[in-house]
Amino acid sequence: MNNNNRPINSELPSVAKLLKSTFIAITLAGIVLVTGVLPAEYGIDPTGIGKFLGLAKMGEIKVSLAQEAAADKSIVKAKDSADKDSPKLIAKSVEETIVAQPKAPVRTDEMTFSLAPDEGYEIKVAMEKGKKADYIWWTNNGRANFDVHGDSAKHRINYHNYSKGSTDRKEGFVEAAFDGKHGWFWRNRTSKTMTITLQVKGEYSDIKREG
Repeated sequence: MNNNNRPINSELPSVAKLLKSTFIAITLAGIVLVTGVLPAEYGIDPTGIGKFLGLAKMGEIKVSLAQEAAADKSIVKAKDSADKDSPKLIAKSVEETIVAQPKAPVRTDEMTFSLAPDEGYEIKVAMEKGKKADYIWWTNNGRANFDVHGDSAKHRINYHNYSKGSTDRKEGFVEAAFDGKHGWFWRNRTSKTMTITLQVKGEYSDIKREG
């Protein structure tokens, strides 16, 4: 029995047509790869079309996120590895810190004095570099001009300003910028006598009136 549906040879594509179709398919795939896949996935855009279509930006974001994820993973691994030996290292570090930076004794003082009109008065504490002293002072009769400063015979520093102004009450702290004397100078610019009270607490070794 004959098969009437069997194609004749003239209806079959030739080898040349098959090769041409294959070449066109490969070419189109290459174009899609270069203009679409590479920019969108890896941020690689040799033709500039990916940038025009907004695909290059998408690829750059994907690459950046992948790099960040890899970096985070490396940090976690390094931290986990360091944590295994951390107890001994931390204990040693704390011990060295205590030895290297012994805490100075904290003392508290209060001084009260009177200032006649135009009279000045200065009080200073002896502190090493980096030590701190908290303070608060107030007057009973108006504003006083003040100057918080330091000096050091050791370092040949005659004057180092911390702050100055005019008020009837002030509180804060002094952190010694160097080994030396650090403190307060007041002057009464009013027409009446005033009393000033100073309270100090900190890591200083001595407190006294200057001048």
